[in-house]
Amino acid sequence: MRVIVRTVSELCITVGNLIVLFVVYVLFWTGVQADDVMDDQIELLREEWSKPRPPAGPAAGPAKPRPYAEGKPFAIMYIPRLGFTWNKPVLEGTATGTLKKGLGHYAETAQLGQKGNFAVAGHRRTHGDPFKDFPRLRRGDAVVLTDGTTWFTYRIDKGPYKTVPSDIEVIDPVPRTSGYTRSGRYLTLTTCEPEWGHSHRLIVWAHLDSTQPVEAGKPEALRR
Repeated sequence: MRVIVRTVSELCITVGNLIVLFVVYVLFWTGVQADDVMDDQIELLREEWSKPRPPAGPAAGPAKPRPYAEGKPFAIMYIPRLGFTWNKPVLEGTATGTLKKGLGHYAETAQLGQKGNFAVAGHRRTHGDPFKDFPRLRRGDAVVLTDGTTWFTYRIDKGPYKTVPSDIEVIDPVPRTSGYTRSGRYLTLTTCEPEWGHSHRLIVWAHLDSTQPVEAGKPEALRR
């Protein structure tokens, strides 16, 4: 009998240790790995942006935006409300592998700064916890993005708004529950709710407030 009790006790201790190690892995190590991956994506972008661009011809009109490459970074997002050191790469697509590297652009939505709804998803927890503090976002907060040539400053109008995953209308060109009534240049951010679950979604909507070339320096929202 003592042997059985001792064996069971040892098994419980072993299982407990494994659970603790798993929690440490999820909370800490995956975050360290994700931060390194996101830093690598940002570095790739900055290297690409540092390359000289061919000058446009005198008769050339405004350049048409090129399609984003699936799974590749194309912009960096800054949200001062989440900290002045908070910056994340934005990649094309919302596949599982893509969201491990940063934020993901819903491919069916508008491109950055263009007319329509530029919609982006991010993890609330795990893989660097990019949107861990999503509930802190408030009306009037700035969401700033750059594609290496232009700064785009959006201002939040509504949210965080709680809904269910099947509510795909939140990324429509003019989202029905956003309060917008006509077409414009909008931004939608989505993440999971609750913090460690995925039964619901949190949404914020913003409008494009201003743009400026990167040569003009950082926009006002990013100046301390």
